[in-house]
Amino acid sequence: MAHSTLLKLACVLLACIVVAAAAARATVTCGQVSSALAPCIPYARSGTGPVPASCCNGIKLLNSAARITPDHQATCKCLKSVSGSISGLNYGVVARLPGKCKVSIPYKISPSTNCDSVK
Repeated sequence: MAHSTLLKLACVLLACIVVAAAAARATVTCGQVSSALAPCIPYARSGTGPVPASCCNGIKLLNSAARITPDHQATCKCLKSVSGSISGLNYGVVARLPGKCKVSIPYKISPSTNCDSVK
């Protein structure tokens, strides 16, 4: 009887470890980041006029999806990677976008941000 109980306890602990390990991985993909933020590109180039609602909606969607450190880091790395391939971006405008959309993110959007240190 004690052996059976120990075996069940071991199985429960193993299941918890597997679930915890899966939860620690990033779930936000670069494709999701790119799609969500694509409506922001024209504004990020010019910085004029109001921020498009579709841009703010994308920022809010990503903020809701990126809840753990690996998600924040993956989003940061994607932003840096993708932004380097988009000509004419004004990084000052880009850095202010979350605030203009009333969203707080745990890092500054900048080509110099060390994404591995993002929490």
